[in-house]
Amino acid sequence: MRKTCLDTVFEIAKKNKKVVFIGSDLGPGVLNEFKKKIPKRFYMEGVCEQAIIGLSAGLALEGYIPYVNTIATFITRRCLEQIIVDLCLHNLPVKLIGNGGGLVYAPLGPTHQAIEDISIMRSIPNMSIISPCDAVEMKLLMLDSVNYKSPLYIRIARGGEKIITSPNKLKKIGKGEILKKPNDHLFITTGVMAQRALDASIYLEKEKNLKVGVLHLPTIKPLDEEILTKWVPKVKKIVTVEENVLSGGFGSSILEFVNSKMPDQSFKITRVGLNDSFIENYGTQEDLLNENSLSVKNLIKKICD
Repeated sequence: MRKTCLDTVFEIAKKNKKVVFIGSDLGPGVLNEFKKKIPKRFYMEGVCEQAIIGLSAGLALEGYIPYVNTIATFITRRCLEQIIVDLCLHNLPVKLIGNGGGLVYAPLGPTHQAIEDISIMRSIPNMSIISPCDAVEMKLLMLDSVNYKSPLYIRIARGGEKIITSPNKLKKIGKGEILKKPNDHLFITTGVMAQRALDASIYLEKEKNLKVGVLHLPTIKPLDEEILTKWVPKVKKIVTVEENVLSGGFGSSILEFVNSKMPDQSFKITRVGLNDSFIENYGTQEDLLNENSLSVKNLIKKICD
């Protein structure tokens, strides 16, 4: 997914002379073709994440469209003040690409695990957030991002995820998609958790005769209110799924939407995500997801409870 994202930035830059790429200590091999063919719009800086946010703001004020890339925890936690003051106060069209959303960097411990980046970024006025579920969706949303007029946070997963979306469907920032139609139960997901929800849904239909839908929202902010308004009233139970702490995250945004737009509706909403604590153990991403409520088995249990 990361390679697809960055390759698409290069593809966009070849067509649009205002696009620039700014990286922070990403290694010598990243976007080599970009560096060779468009060197004047390629910047690879050192370990200075806060500085490159200021650099991107200055370029945006001069009419450029910067794509800024580094590890998700560094581009959110470390740069929070610069994102607010330099980018969002001015509502600049800078795209922030965060590598390793959620527990991707599981072996490196809590300093690198982006467990609260969704919560941080969705709290900032003017900031939008996308979290694609696979490489196909990533490419289509990246192609749409070049004309997006506000700050945008792009949350990248590990890569190599199973493809579950179609390359033939139009993808727009701000729009969701029904991956599987529901009867009385519905998963609402974002990012690669859509794949786990689909696996749980397939099991529930086969083994429990429960037809559980999957509504995937690759744009976390702004929410697709139209698709939520269409599908949420049709079901009796909703389970939201996110690879982020529950406090202020994706599931919270669904609760806020329902409370604001559908105060008279009667249904149950359960949020599944990471607990309000730092991850103590080390291992693979799969290990830590399974240890922290995001196993397919636990999603099945939450629907059946």
